[in-house]
Amino acid sequence: MEERYMNVRRRRSDYRDDPSPRRMESRRRTPPRRPARQKRNAVTSVAMGFYKVLVVLSALIVAAYAGLSLMLKAPEQKQPPQPNQSGPGISLGPSFGSGSDAETKDPSTPAAPALNRRDGVYTILLAATDKEGYRTDTMMVMCYDTVKQTVGVVSIPRDSLIDRGSGHHPKLVYGKGGVEQRVEDISQMLGIPIDGYIKVNIKGFITLVDYLGGIDFYVPCNMDYDDPFQNLSIHYKEGQRKLSGQQAMEVARFRKNNDNSGYSDVGRTQTQQKLLIALAKKVLAWDNITKINGFVEIFNKNVSTDLTLNEMLYFAGQAMGMDPSAAVETATLPGRGDGVFRGYRWCFELDPEGTLETVNRLINPYDRDLTLEDMNIAKADSYYS
Repeated sequence: MEERYMNVRRRRSDYRDDPSPRRMESRRRTPPRRPARQKRNAVTSVAMGFYKVLVVLSALIVAAYAGLSLMLKAPEQKQPPQPNQSGPGISLGPSFGSGSDAETKDPSTPAAPALNRRDGVYTILLAATDKEGYRTDTMMVMCYDTVKQTVGVVSIPRDSLIDRGSGHHPKLVYGKGGVEQRVEDISQMLGIPIDGYIKVNIKGFITLVDYLGGIDFYVPCNMDYDDPFQNLSIHYKEGQRKLSGQQAMEVARFRKNNDNSGYSDVGRTQTQQKLLIALAKKVLAWDNITKINGFVEIFNKNVSTDLTLNEMLYFAGQAMGMDPSAAVETATLPGRGDGVFRGYRWCFELDPEGTLETVNRLINPYDRDLTLEDMNIAKADSYYS
């Protein structure tokens, strides 16, 4: 019996080791084992589960963003500025350059249509202080159209002439009241409301540029200027170079060389605009997204604003789909910088027609064009040159 059992085992073993075509064909026809099928089913199940998790997470993110967008209310728009109360001869209107201080309006002339704000259009003053931290050395008005997704930025020369009344400094950069007073001055001068302001000190500008590793910039001219009273020494050759934070600040502040050559206040503001555009491109670059925490820290330490958190989140949400390279247009208010007003020299007298055209094209928040009667542009008493 035991011998028969051993013979059967040998025959089965011989069959397993049989290399004949019949045996090999039998092996090829053998169906896959069940454990392998179960393994593939398990892998498919895990993949489908992971896919479902991604779908659910995506839906939650979209829902959260949509809910946040619905919760954020559009900021309130300020009303047109009240007429200036300083007396006649300040608002130029069509009488500018005619030899008279003011023009008596014809009572039969129909009144201009009312000024109504366009929905979704906001004006913000962007300001930067000087080294001492109290003069708003750089001033730009930004108009953001959240409907058309366009941005207009107009630089206002720091020495722009504004009549604040007898005994007050007529240059825009000077005078009491800080950035809040500059908001009021610019609103009166240009005839537009300013919905808010963002002010950065010069240390914040330097810190941000250094945090980004510097910015590539074309220095527009040879710069050779020294001011021991401000501890300022600016020496650069015209051309492309990489600027550190300190160097970018010096280029931004440059106006003239030691021999009085260089460029005017207008050239200075144009350089500042180009620097800000270069800085904005660097901030928005994809490789800087991981630095968001640093941006927030720099903002908290060096920026002051009257915008609420809700308003800033609203503007940030609206700007998510905007293309900065195509949507932003900049300009500088035109004029001449050799005006004399009540004994103050080198006041920058705005060109009324050029200013009117620039404001209407880039930062007018109303549903109709402004006129010179809506503005409050002062005329110099004489000219230094």
